[in-house]
Amino acid sequence: MARSPVTTPKEPASYEQALSELDRLVQQMEGGQLPLDQLLDGYKRGAELLSFCRARLQAVEDQVRLLDEGTLKPWTAA
Repeated sequence: MARSPVTTPKEPASYEQALSELDRLVQQMEGGQLPLDQLLDGYKRGAELLSFCRARLQAVEDQVRLLDEGTLKPWTAA
């Protein structure tokens, strides 16, 4: 069976979009819905999405920490 061409996935537009895609990937992998040759690609994409979500959460946590200290600085997406 020939593999489809590999494309570089784009970065999610938001934390919620990344989380939704990650959830779908996990369901497909756990449900046995992906062919064996696509499992590794799914795992790699999942790791990318997880890293993206962690970075966004860290940025928000840093901003909250600044607010708690009484200092408001502009928040920038990581």
